[in-house]
Amino acid sequence: MSTADLAAHIEKAEHLGRRFALTAGHYDETGEFPFANFDALHEVGLLGLVTAPEHGGLGGGLTEALAVISAVAQGEPSTALVLAMHYSQHFSIRASGKWPAHLIERVTRANREGVALLNAAQVEPRVGSPSHGSLPETVARKVGNQWRITGHKTYATGIPLLKWVSVLAVTDEAEPRLGSFLVPADADGIRVEKTWNATGMRATNSHDLILDDVAIPLEDVLDIAPASEGLKRDERLGAWYFTLVPAIYDGAARAARDWLIDFTSTRAPASLGAPLSSVPRIQDGIGQIEVWLATNRRLLRSIAEDFDAGRSFGSDSAAVKHVVIENAIQATTLALDLGGNPGISRDNPLERHHRDALSGKAHAPQNNMIRVNLAKGALARYAAREQRPVEPVAVRNPSRPRLVASA
Repeated sequence: MSTADLAAHIEKAEHLGRRFALTAGHYDETGEFPFANFDALHEVGLLGLVTAPEHGGLGGGLTEALAVISAVAQGEPSTALVLAMHYSQHFSIRASGKWPAHLIERVTRANREGVALLNAAQVEPRVGSPSHGSLPETVARKVGNQWRITGHKTYATGIPLLKWVSVLAVTDEAEPRLGSFLVPADADGIRVEKTWNATGMRATNSHDLILDDVAIPLEDVLDIAPASEGLKRDERLGAWYFTLVPAIYDGAARAARDWLIDFTSTRAPASLGAPLSSVPRIQDGIGQIEVWLATNRRLLRSIAEDFDAGRSFGSDSAAVKHVVIENAIQATTLALDLGGNPGISRDNPLERHHRDALSGKAHAPQNNMIRVNLAKGALARYAAREQRPVEPVAVRNPSRPRLVASA
């Protein structure tokens, strides 16, 4: 994608982000799903941002997706989260090599023709996230030329508008296999249980998905392999999740920063005789928020650019998720402190931005798991280094030059 094309798409996203901000409070208060936002994204072509050009998309990479998600998130982060999941799935279609041709054609054609969102359903009430290492309890039974799937998934983000759900399940075969099954969201036997009542990100409608003997063709399955091998994740493609998800909460923090700057620049108490922004404590606090947000911007861009350039980044993307979300929470917390009573008033958006930022902690893997995994990696590298013999460097002791006294 050319620089000019990228700039045009980012400009569209920024414009839509400002539009979405006008109704974000309504969606937060009511918990309604923002259907109109996705109509608008489709109208300007952004639902196909990362879809392959040969399938009618724009062919954008992680750098482009990050820029668009960041812009949308500053306006309405629930919309941004649903869009981020859609982008991650569509890039997987394009790059993972795991999608059969007939499913690629079916999904991308629908994405060209209208709002046809795609997301995965992997988390379960008893098992939790597959990142914890357990197999799902959702079962796919082979009956004739169909799979019949029964199970219970939680946090099906965007379910009111999803066209398909990629459902993680285990087969009931003598030697069970684990795979993702592409299920139409309107299939017979699917029921949505409205369980989403979180303090933030309320418009994502991340409800529970109940599957009761849902039938799909045998060929509509992705990446199926022996269950004994566990869930295999592509570490490089994981950068999409570890970059786009924290960008959403960074977007909420940027919206909080913008509100705080506007408030302190226009509020001039009679006792002060000047705007609050002239107070050193306020300036110091805004400066600290800027430090956190600048760090976030640089970290997120670095992973996106490394991914698109094919450079290695190892476990850095998980560390970036950890840092960016923590920085976003700290930024909105400090903004609340500086905003005083108006900051916590529900008449203003600051408290909503804070609630949205706090929601970032819910995304697996949690920070303690990230830290433990990073520690294990560091300890393993240390152990490997200690096992390698090291040849000492010879020490040279040249004769010191004689000092000659001057006359």
